[in-house]
Amino acid sequence: MHRNRKAKIVATIGPASNTRETIQALFHAGVDVFRMNFSHGTHEDHSKRLDIIRSIETEAGRPIGVLLDLQGPKLRVGTFLDGPVVLENGAAFRLDLDHGQPGNQHRVLLPHPEIFKALTRDASLLLDDGKIHLIVEQCGPDFADTRVVNGGTLSERKGVNVPGVVLPMSALTEKDRRDLEYGLTLGIDWIALSFVQRPEDIEEVKDIVKGRAAIMAKLEKPAAITQLEQIVHAADAIMVARGDLGVEMPAEQVPAIQKRIVRMCRRMGKPVVVATQMLESMIAAPVPTRAEASDVATAIYDGVDAVMLSAESASGRFPVEAVRMMSGIIGQTEADPYFAEAIKTSHSPARAEIADAVGLAMRNVVDLLGAAATVAYTSSGYSALRMARERPEAPIIGMTPKLGTARKLSLVWGVHPVLTHDVAAVSEMTEFACRTAVREGLARTGQTIVIAAGMPFGTPGTTNLLRIAQIE
Repeated sequence: MHRNRKAKIVATIGPASNTRETIQALFHAGVDVFRMNFSHGTHEDHSKRLDIIRSIETEAGRPIGVLLDLQGPKLRVGTFLDGPVVLENGAAFRLDLDHGQPGNQHRVLLPHPEIFKALTRDASLLLDDGKIHLIVEQCGPDFADTRVVNGGTLSERKGVNVPGVVLPMSALTEKDRRDLEYGLTLGIDWIALSFVQRPEDIEEVKDIVKGRAAIMAKLEKPAAITQLEQIVHAADAIMVARGDLGVEMPAEQVPAIQKRIVRMCRRMGKPVVVATQMLESMIAAPVPTRAEASDVATAIYDGVDAVMLSAESASGRFPVEAVRMMSGIIGQTEADPYFAEAIKTSHSPARAEIADAVGLAMRNVVDLLGAAATVAYTSSGYSALRMARERPEAPIIGMTPKLGTARKLSLVWGVHPVLTHDVAAVSEMTEFACRTAVREGLARTGQTIVIAAGMPFGTPGTTNLLRIAQIE
C-alpha cells in the first residue's frame, strides 16, 4: 500500500477521533503520522489510541508514525476576585507574585518569576493570545508595572506571551518529563518539543531520550528564529507552529518566516512540518475556504515534508473529510506541471560530502533515465533522508530492517517506508530492492530503479553506494 503523493499528512487524535473505526478511516483517507497532543487526555487515553494505531498498522502492512506533542510551559495569569475585568487603553496594570490576593482591574498574579527576571523597561506583554497588549514601565524581581496599549476583557488563567525576550526557563516542565518518559515506554516515534528558544533546549531532551525517538522542534517563539540554523542543526525535524508565532510577532511576518524555515530545513535535509489552522473552517464545515486550500497548496509548492491537522481532526465535526480534503489538495498540487518546476528551481547546493554527492547523482540519474523508483537501503534512515533532500521525481522506497526507522520515515517527503530483512551483499540488496519495487506497485519489469545504501551494511550515516538496476 502506497500513497500517490510525496508530501505527508499529520493528523491529531482527539475526542472526535477516538474510536478504532474513525482512526482506521483517517488512516485510509491519507494520514501518515498520528499526533498525540499531551496537553489533553490521560496516559491511559493515549495508550489506548496507540494500541489502536499499532493494530491498524499490522493489518495494513504499512508503517505508521506516531508523534507525541509535549505541552511545554504554560504561562498564565492568576484568578480574579469578581470575575473578568476590563482593562481600558492607557490604564495602569500591575503583574506580581502576590499569591495571597485574587486579582482586580488594577493587578493580577503572574506566578512565573522567570518572566520578571527577563523583563526590561518598554518590553511588551501579550495576554489572551495577543488580544491585550501591555508595555512595561517599571519592573523588578517580583513585579511589573505596565500601561495598557490595547485593552479588553481579561478573564482568569489567560495565557501570557513575552515576545522578543528569551525566558530563563527550560522547555520541559515536570509534567513534560513524566509524559516524555511514559511516551518512550510506549515506543513513540517522534517527540515534538514545545517552547523551543535555543538549541540547548533540544540537547536537554536528547540527553533524556538517548536515541529512543526522534526530536521535532516546534518553532513558536521569535527567540528561536534568531538561532534558526543552530536549532535546525540540533533537531531531527522542525514544526512551523504558526499559531503562537502569529501571537508573538506581527501576522504579516509569519508567511516570510515560514518560507525561511522551510528553505533552511530543505537545505540541511531535515523534515519540516507546517501546522496550525490549515483547514480551520473544516472544524465546523464539510469544505474549507479557498484561502485555506491555497495555504495548503503553497506549503506543498515550497516542498514541505508534511502538513498537519490539529482541531480539524481532533475535535471537529468532519475529521475524515478534512484528511481526505488535505490529501486531495496535495495530490492536485503535485500533479501540476509547475510543481516539478518549483521543486527543481528551489534546490539548494549539496554539501561537499559523500552522502550528498550520492543523493545528487541519484537525482541526476532519475532525471536522465526516467527511473521508476529510487531505493534507500538504510538502518538509521540517513540514506533516505539524504535522498529526500534532493526531492527526486521518482518515489523513494525506504527499505530498512528496523521498524522504528520505518515508522520515522513515514514523515519524510517522498519516502515509502518498507520493513525488510538484513542483507549481507550488494547483489542480494539489488535483487531484493527490485522485487520490493514491483511488489509495492512502484515499478514493473523492464523499468530502471536507482539504489543508494551505506557500506558496510548496518552502519548508520554511511551513504556511500549508488547502484542502477533494471528490473527483469
